[in-house]
Amino acid sequence: MATFTKSKNGYFQVQFNDWNKRIRTISMSPKKYSEETARGLHRIVETLIYKRDNGFDILDKKTQVWIESASSAIQEKLAKVDLISIPERHTVAKLWEKFLFVKEHEEKVKEGTLVNYRMAFRLFFSAFKKDTLLTDFSREQMLEWKQELLRRYKKATVAGIIKQTKAVFNWAVDNQWLQHSPMKGVSKGSFVNAEKDYEVTMEEYHSLLNACPCLEWRAILALTRIGGLRAPSEVLLLRWKDISWEKYEITITSPKTEKQGKPMRILPLFPELRTILEELFSVSAEKEFVINLYRSPNTNLGTPFTRIAKKAGIGKIPRPFDNMRASRATEIHRDYGAKVESAWLGHSTDTALKHYLQVRKSDFARAVGKPVD
Repeated sequence: MATFTKSKNGYFQVQFNDWNKRIRTISMSPKKYSEETARGLHRIVETLIYKRDNGFDILDKKTQVWIESASSAIQEKLAKVDLISIPERHTVAKLWEKFLFVKEHEEKVKEGTLVNYRMAFRLFFSAFKKDTLLTDFSREQMLEWKQELLRRYKKATVAGIIKQTKAVFNWAVDNQWLQHSPMKGVSKGSFVNAEKDYEVTMEEYHSLLNACPCLEWRAILALTRIGGLRAPSEVLLLRWKDISWEKYEITITSPKTEKQGKPMRILPLFPELRTILEELFSVSAEKEFVINLYRSPNTNLGTPFTRIAKKAGIGKIPRPFDNMRASRATEIHRDYGAKVESAWLGHSTDTALKHYLQVRKSDFARAVGKPVD
């Protein structure tokens, strides 16, 4: 078996006998390697010798991952004493390319998710070289990169980038390209950006309706501001058969909550929403989907919404569809309570508190006894 010693000059040494009974030595400088790393190498050497002496050709997964995740210098030390052949070394570019290919072609994730991953890809390689080996990354480097991102972008944006990068390196660990992720211990931070919260009042909503270019846009606004639907995902999936005029209810298909085992939910057909949908139904009842003019996956609803808001005299509304949903969530929470709001809009109470419930100007006015506009 192998022995572990520490020489007079402080070097860690792992020694063992090869097939010809020659003593082979692996030396590790204390300036480059910790004693913990050296002892870890000693355990790997003992495992390799045991398997060699007992005729095992296949390594166990833990040993294989350790060797593949080790630095190129440690791998070369093991190869120099004929214990291993240098394993394939994956670069970070190969990791990202493989990850994105799997997500797009095998898992077939949504285009919006792919856009987020591609953004993280661009920002990652604005800081790191593509030919860097995965084993050469450290947690300290990732922390420094996060701090650099925070100097350039808002916290919510950085949280998304870190989240996607974590997913990439976790994939490397799951597929045995790495033993440990350098992103472990690097917190995402908060996705909440209160600066972009905006209450879309009912007065503004009616102004937006009057500025719409067609009935479908009136329906889009009603579904998001009155129905609280997510746009574009839930809005574009809505079919006429999902609307029960007799029961006054709508069945909402939700890709967002499908993975949590909740692919759909039931929403009341609010009178304000029913009126708008009946207008559209009168001219498009023969069609399958409620919204048809904007079904292209490349359609950006934000651009025409900005034109509508400008025509309505409101100006730019940040994150318009999120804020219309949030405005409705706040009203339902106030009028019916947290449990009902969670069931109708399809998110947890914790999510509502973090992302949807708003502090409204009208609430402040009511609190101090002023007339509510």
